[in-house]
Amino acid sequence: MRLCVCIMHNRDRNRLSDELVSAGFKFTVIGSTGGFLREGNTTMLIVVEESDMEGLFSLIRSHCKSREQIVNVAPMEPSPAGAFMVSPVKVPVGGAVVFVMPVERFERF
Repeated sequence: MRLCVCIMHNRDRNRLSDELVSAGFKFTVIGSTGGFLREGNTTMLIVVEESDMEGLFSLIRSHCKSREQIVNVAPMEPSPAGAFMVSPVKVPVGGAVVFVMPVERFERF
């Protein structure tokens, strides 16, 4: 048995949640925030049998796609307020990061 910690963009949460429920996976959802853009993320805790890992990864791959977002970035050098122009930059967002850990014991009460 494995614990999968899946971190994804909030926009991907609903589609993946619906598919996980349809496929019979049980999970817990935790709200989280990304570090770079400080946007909303979703973290899912999913306990999976070893034999179901590839099915889970297939669902995550098909519903958590990476995409580009334009962000205004201020220059890093110090300058007087109002003396700099922010410039739009494309950054990748979305997709998913999955951590897989062994589970010694699992109880449902």
